[in-house]
Amino acid sequence: MPPLAYDEPTNPWLSWDYLRDNAQTIRMALLDHTLITVESVTVAVLIAVPLAVLAYWVRPLATPILTSAGVLYTVPSLALFAFLAPFLGTGRLTVVVGLVLYALLVLVRSSLTGLVAVPDDVREAAIAMGYGRARRLVRIELPLALPAILTGVRLATVSTVALTTVGALVGSHGALGGLMLAGFRNNLYKAQIVTAGLLCVLLALLLDGLLLLLGRAFTPWTRRRSVGARSGRPSPGSTIH
Repeated sequence: MPPLAYDEPTNPWLSWDYLRDNAQTIRMALLDHTLITVESVTVAVLIAVPLAVLAYWVRPLATPILTSAGVLYTVPSLALFAFLAPFLGTGRLTVVVGLVLYALLVLVRSSLTGLVAVPDDVREAAIAMGYGRARRLVRIELPLALPAILTGVRLATVSTVALTTVGALVGSHGALGGLMLAGFRNNLYKAQIVTAGLLCVLLALLLDGLLLLLGRAFTPWTRRRSVGARSGRPSPGSTIH
């Protein structure tokens, strides 16, 4: 990270001079923070959804899978990063692996909840039409579980944005956590700390909003259902093709 500029003799909480003099550094930190978050959540989804499907198909495995993810979630973030560091080093990989492990519980639980909530009559109709397990999962069950899955993705994304700041302690100094840590080390430079903190909040809100819009785009039937409920008219149900 390039050296930061400190031109003001005072130590304000907000400083336009700080933003102007360090704009490039702040942009790099924000971009790195965003990339780490997106990468971690994406990998977590790719792991969590198959685990949820496995728990859905083999119900005795549901409790061990959820319990294992729950145990990982209860480990303090700094302790988890410290445990991973001897094996993965002190860098970006350690941060991403730790964030993936933290996101698994939320994503597995939401995905499994969505799959279990698929109406029995829809599932039985698919079976009667000759749908096999895999085809039924792809064409019927996963689409109907998508709202619950996306809710879990939103929760995991917001928490990951926050936890990424802790990564500065194990070598991920390019993200916003690095700015915060440097601010504390530079005689409590308030403008730097507040800027990084506000950007974390704004990033979390932005990503959550984008995922909300994405969810509405991919699940239009949920909007029709809510409109139908408010108007008192039955909305068209899901059809099997």
